[in-house]
Amino acid sequence: MKSEEFATAIVLLTMTLSAQVAHSQRAIAFEGIENARDMGTLAMNDGRAIRTDMLVRSGNLSNATDSDVAVLKEKYHLTNVFDFRFEAEVNAAPDRIIDGVSYTHLSTLPKAFVEGFSSSRSDTTRMDMKDVAAVLMKYAFDPKAQTMAHQLYPAIVTDTLAQRYYGAFLQGVLHAKGGVFWHCSQGKDRAGWAAAFLLAALGADRKTIVEDFDLSNQSYARQVEVMTAKVKEQEGSEEAVAFIHAMIGVSCENFEATLDLIDQKYGSLSQYVENQLGFSKEAQEQLRAKYLITQ
Repeated sequence: MKSEEFATAIVLLTMTLSAQVAHSQRAIAFEGIENARDMGTLAMNDGRAIRTDMLVRSGNLSNATDSDVAVLKEKYHLTNVFDFRFEAEVNAAPDRIIDGVSYTHLSTLPKAFVEGFSSSRSDTTRMDMKDVAAVLMKYAFDPKAQTMAHQLYPAIVTDTLAQRYYGAFLQGVLHAKGGVFWHCSQGKDRAGWAAAFLLAALGADRKTIVEDFDLSNQSYARQVEVMTAKVKEQEGSEEAVAFIHAMIGVSCENFEATLDLIDQKYGSLSQYVENQLGFSKEAQEQLRAKYLITQ
């Protein structure tokens, strides 16, 4: 499996998957925005909690309705959107533009995973969900695809450009004048890492970070269940099932293994945020003063 084929699978999912509203109390039931949740109320190590109605992570804004826009403007006082998708994803499903909101595009998927996608894009845009299911089934039984799914998170956190962009995101959150909204395609992997880095900067422990990451599995549980059943019907291996789970939902196993990699390679997640993302201890204290409240 080539890296561009993996990128193709990501774009296919972007255009076809619909999430159900997660059971988390922080889930936001938008009409046209998938996998959305308010980061507010999450408790940090110092006993403070994140303010509500200020920080939102989700899937893309391409299908945001007028009602969704009204909520974002009136309840969340939205001023900043950060988009972690690569160019082909943005072109396939451009965000709805909201007056008065600043949009920042930070493609954090390493170049090796997206190079060569453009040449095959015209074929993928004609596919429907049935075609996507067939493509995913094909990849699920491919050992190279399984390996690439395991390599995705380590590739993101060790990529120097992705590090710079996630650092820019943290600076953007620190200096935002109002509500902040960030997303990738489904709001689960790249947006999930953005949330992890933000939570680390705010002082969350590992358990809180992993639990927030895992909530995307509630949003996409139905699709994971259907596709997993198809794999098992064809006597797919545990690796094939894991591929489906990672591509449609999120793999907490891969996520935690990558957190371990960060500890081994960079010292700790806190040191990674400070040194690799360039977000200083002083900036972290300013971030906490802005977004945390005493419970």
